[in-house]
Amino acid sequence: MGLEIERKFLVKKELLPKQLPEGDELEQGYLSVEPTVRVRLVTGHDGTRHAELTIKGRGQVSRPEFNYPIPHEDAEALLRMCSRTLRKVRRELGRFTLDHFRERDLWLAEIELGDERESFERPAWLAEEVTHDPDYSNSRLATPRRAG
Repeated sequence: MGLEIERKFLVKKELLPKQLPEGDELEQGYLSVEPTVRVRLVTGHDGTRHAELTIKGRGQVSRPEFNYPIPHEDAEALLRMCSRTLRKVRRELGRFTLDHFRERDLWLAEIELGDERESFERPAWLAEEVTHDPDYSNSRLATPRRAG
């Protein structure tokens, strides 16, 4: 069984490095939120594409997580079936994954840990922790899919 141990933070965008790494475009949708069943289509900055189906159990810091690669054509079809979707740009910055939700001008940083008690260095651009705030979960940030 896969286990995700992750903490999530708001970002002080004005303190981010001026030159950020190139990001990947992510589109993801939710087939279910209880349990979370997500489909994700990633378009790399180099134009390559890959996709996965992810199932996540309950939990905020630690939770079961299962990832399955799927053909990107299947992801496109599954995304059309999702009632909630979102788009974001994802970058890697040190140990952190940095997500920019451009439609909301929201920046979030996540760090994957080996243990819930693991310590880590907090960069100056890291703001308040929102791991336990459901309003910052991706499934909550996803908006109802528009018809069409």
